[in-house]
Amino acid sequence: MHASRRTFLKQLGSGLAAISWAPSAVLFAESKATFTALPRSTPEAQGVSSASIQAFFDALATSNHEMHGFVMARRGHVIAEGWWDPYAPDLRHTLYSMSKSFTSTAVGFAVAEGRLKVTDKVVSFFPDDLPATVSDNLAALTVKDLLTMSVGNEKEPTQAVVKSDHWVRTFLAQPITHQPGTVFMYNSAATYMCSAIVQKLVGQPILQYLTPRLFEPLAIQAPTWESCPKGINTGGWGLSVPTGALAKFGQLFLQKGQWQRKQILPASWIEEATSFKIQQPEPAKPTRPKEQNDWLQGYAYQFWRSQHGAYRGDGAFGQFTILLPEQETVIAINSESPSMQGQLDLIWEHLLPALKKDATLPANPEAEQRLKSTLGALALPPLVGKKASSDPAGISGKTYALETNSLGIEKVQFKIEGGQCVFTAQAGGKEHVVTCGVGSWVKGETGLPGTPPRLISGGASPAGTPFKIASSAAWKDEKTLEMQWRYYETPHHDFITATFENDTVKIAFVNSMNRMKPNPTDARGVLTGKLG
Repeated sequence: MHASRRTFLKQLGSGLAAISWAPSAVLFAESKATFTALPRSTPEAQGVSSASIQAFFDALATSNHEMHGFVMARRGHVIAEGWWDPYAPDLRHTLYSMSKSFTSTAVGFAVAEGRLKVTDKVVSFFPDDLPATVSDNLAALTVKDLLTMSVGNEKEPTQAVVKSDHWVRTFLAQPITHQPGTVFMYNSAATYMCSAIVQKLVGQPILQYLTPRLFEPLAIQAPTWESCPKGINTGGWGLSVPTGALAKFGQLFLQKGQWQRKQILPASWIEEATSFKIQQPEPAKPTRPKEQNDWLQGYAYQFWRSQHGAYRGDGAFGQFTILLPEQETVIAINSESPSMQGQLDLIWEHLLPALKKDATLPANPEAEQRLKSTLGALALPPLVGKKASSDPAGISGKTYALETNSLGIEKVQFKIEGGQCVFTAQAGGKEHVVTCGVGSWVKGETGLPGTPPRLISGGASPAGTPFKIASSAAWKDEKTLEMQWRYYETPHHDFITATFENDTVKIAFVNSMNRMKPNPTDARGVLTGKLG
């Protein structure tokens, strides 16, 4: 997942979103479930300039970062929060590698309960899954080496692991070239092994293990976590929680493991898990000085050290929990960004200087109101196209029989009426319907084969599992209909182009990850059909 962090380009829009912040500790109805126990405040009441937060959002609006959710808390108070419609505060969001910090925390609870030591040897937990010959390096591998991404593999093993039916056994069979603990290499399968070890010790997946220890105390509701074929949570990815859950997770760490006057995680573990452990190697062709690169500030236990004394958990495309202990601040982000470093640069440029040491700043009603208006108008825009005719190609209600294709779709139909385009696909005896708003978003669910887009295959839901979707459609020209399907509990969307020529249709898919590449392609190919 780490290798894909810098490759995607998006547009940022404005419009409507679910958003709440207020000058008191009142919890608003639309976000109460998500943010129980975190009061609200104006920025100035917590020593932060509303104008500086506004400058951050102004910079976002002219950037190529596609934002989905944002929460900023200072001194335990939420001072700014917003979601870009169709994303919303009560929705879960795929975290990708931000999941790793939660897995590290599961290890922390196990250590605190005396079930585990970070010096324990990995081979000791899986005597039945070891290779025929156990190398000296494998024998020496510890839990700490897993936590610090210093296993010693020459090649990152995750792809080999997730293609197998037995992930633990496959991981242990990978060559370990370097002495464990000496060389950093990003390794999502190592985090999976932490999950497997905790499950081996406690007899339940880490999602269930963390529920009474972390999720319930912090009122993080209905988290989900993907699992391997053996029922072990994937650990290095696959956790989904709302944006606000990340803010509360970060606040727990700022408070040294204390929550509502209870010590739920030892302060000693917080210190151990977030302090510098190993240096990442510098790239052969650095794009910026080391001191300005947030991926070269050191690594801890599944947390990255950052510039300015900060540290963070993060996941592909910009899933962030950023902690600034000196400034008593947490920033949580969900997004699909082309440059995670670029997002951090904007935070260092605009938000960090705004965190004044003063207990409070003078009230600034005008700046506060402008920020509130900005946050209340956040949205990702639906498609916009030709409006001369609702059906310029005359295809509404017609059914097309498709040639054999990788998705197994046999027939499709487009029905256009009432400001909507209803796309229906028949595959494997099932009918899949996606209703698109023309110039607007329409929410629904779909289990259409080939959806939703994913960065990593391991732990994927079974084919046909329905996912929440927000869809829009527009005519590009007289023969070309475009659709955008946003899977709004993930960072991603699909862009679908249907081209009509006489009695034929060609349907091309490209997902939001591929679409930002110079020459985007999609494994689903082009679907071709004729009126039938």
